[in-house]
Amino acid sequence: MDKEPMTNIGYEKITGELEFLKKKERPETVIALEEARQLGDLKENAEYHSAKEKLALIDIQMAEIGAIISKAVIIDPTTLPHTKVSFGSTIELVDVDTDEEFKYAIVGGVESNADNGLISFNSPLAKQLLGKEEGDEIKATLPGGIKTFEILSVGYKELKI
Repeated sequence: MDKEPMTNIGYEKITGELEFLKKKERPETVIALEEARQLGDLKENAEYHSAKEKLALIDIQMAEIGAIISKAVIIDPTTLPHTKVSFGSTIELVDVDTDEEFKYAIVGGVESNADNGLISFNSPLAKQLLGKEEGDEIKATLPGGIKTFEILSVGYKELKI
């Protein structure tokens, strides 16, 4: 069985989503389905079909989240040394060619959000950064081509997801 590494914050977020679906979203949809069912002719009842579809989607979401939670391995980044890039590290990089600076934290797949600077440990860039240290230069093969980065800093910062 695959393991899904994640931070405690990511685990809390995903279990919170599951609780919300179980305790609020699903029961409200079941009530809406029941109310729509009482409106009569089910063949032409848009509310009924809409609620039925929504319930099916919620059940799929709950199953998917449940599967991720069952594989979750919580890693506490504060227990790892961040002299080299590792899970939970926050890295500041500069593109050697453009001088553009980037800041990323390496997190689990379900926590990743590139727009917020959170990249999955499985992403092409993260895989090439792992084990590197401040001052290292890497030629990263990325979907958009090869880029050369210099690592300006490696450390740990509390994540906000």
